[in-house]
Amino acid sequence: MKIAALILFILMYVVMIAKPRFRVIAVWVTAALFLILRILPLSQLGGAIDWNVILMMAGTMVLVYYFILSKMPNRIADQLLDKSKNVMWVTIYMSLFAGIISAFIDNTATVIMVAPVALALCRKLGISPVPMVLSIAVSSNLQGAATLVGDTTSIMLGAYAKMDFTDFFWLNGKPGIFFAVELGALATVPVMMYLFRRDKQPVKVDVMTEVQDYFPSYMLIGMVVSLIAASFFKNKPAITNGVLCCLFAVVTIIYTHLRTHERKHVRLALQSIDFQTLLQLAGLFIVIAGITEAGIIDDFASGIMKAGGNNLFLLYTIIVWGSVAISAFVDNIPYVATMLPVVKMVTMSMGIEPYLLYFGLLCGATLGGNLTPVGASANIAACGLLRQNGFEVSFKDFVRIGVPFTLVAVLAGYLFLWITLA
Repeated sequence: MKIAALILFILMYVVMIAKPRFRVIAVWVTAALFLILRILPLSQLGGAIDWNVILMMAGTMVLVYYFILSKMPNRIADQLLDKSKNVMWVTIYMSLFAGIISAFIDNTATVIMVAPVALALCRKLGISPVPMVLSIAVSSNLQGAATLVGDTTSIMLGAYAKMDFTDFFWLNGKPGIFFAVELGALATVPVMMYLFRRDKQPVKVDVMTEVQDYFPSYMLIGMVVSLIAASFFKNKPAITNGVLCCLFAVVTIIYTHLRTHERKHVRLALQSIDFQTLLQLAGLFIVIAGITEAGIIDDFASGIMKAGGNNLFLLYTIIVWGSVAISAFVDNIPYVATMLPVVKMVTMSMGIEPYLLYFGLLCGATLGGNLTPVGASANIAACGLLRQNGFEVSFKDFVRIGVPFTLVAVLAGYLFLWITLA
């Protein structure tokens, strides 16, 4: 079954890369075969799908519909234009802005909130939004590792290693992963300057857009604050964040309907949910659960540890860059869950503190998703938003931005963590 699972998994990705329009079909055919062949037992189907992420995305999509309707994205776009010399700097500012937000809330939610601003801005300029939206996505993935509340994998590490919020900034008298991630973010600025060096069209604002309704913006801010607050509660239900996002969406629907008495906005808000992206993501959760059940991820983890032996630098290097490679194709949540106890066991046998390898694992696993358009939920959401607006993202389009961004950011973080924690 392990060989069959691996072959099906590889074939699925080949189709997804070669034929982007058939991604959902490829994922669900593979998921169905996994269930038919009992690679994933039917009894585990319900638990395989991360309903928390699905609900977060659905709720945020509805909230973002009203955010766009309020004209606030246009207002933000105008302000960014006013502070930028040209299109290149608009893209850089948007990416850094998304990164700051993503350090405190889920990467996918960040993309769903910030990408509409980029879309509004690009419409105003009459240019393709693909480079800007993809830069927002990869920047969001990068910053997710910066704090304890920035990403599911960070929360998992904090719980497993009994870390608190401040340990990500300063750990045992040494700088934590926050500074490694921020150094990586700064290192990507020259990369973006090179990638978008031809985007020198001047930008200017003639008239600032007037915001029609501030309530959706307040709801978005409230959602962000609630997600941060919820992250500090231990033993909360797994779908807490998803329920919060949906709750804020429902309140916004009710408020706007009572204020305008226009039913069409309720219908359009529900239609704004990108069910194709949600279906693709749900199917991927099933496939990843299948290869996890088959032991493929365990084999990858064991291979990494055996290759490193007792050489700390070699082990650290393999964990970081091996995690980058694996997370380009495998969801980083089950991978990190598998690797955490392995890292602890190896460091105990070597008689050393595990924090260097913990942070190396987090750095590689979080950023590795930026290598492919299907390597992270935020990337899938970004491609989905672009598709909804008539822009199909090819594999080439994505790796042109994702690969150099990832390599530079990981290298900066990799060197910083080794110098400060080894």
